Amino acid sequence: MRVVVDLNRCQGYAQCCYAAPDAFVLRGHEILFYDPTPPAGQRGAIERAVQACPVRAIRLQAGADDGDAP
Repeated sequence: MRVVVDLNRCQGYAQCCYAAPDAFVLRGHEILFYDPTPPAGQRGAIERAVQACPVRAIRLQAGADDGDAP
């Protein structure tokens, strides 16, 4: 799985940080740090973060660990 965040769309609401604190960290007022290729064990939390984002800035893409081409 691959996490893609549209940083132009992200408004720093930090809902992803609450839904998946091991995957997303907000530093300062608007600087979002995340791992674009997180471990498969974080998938559930990251899917919750995708749904929690009020501006839909986060999406998941299939990766090699999903059995699909990236």
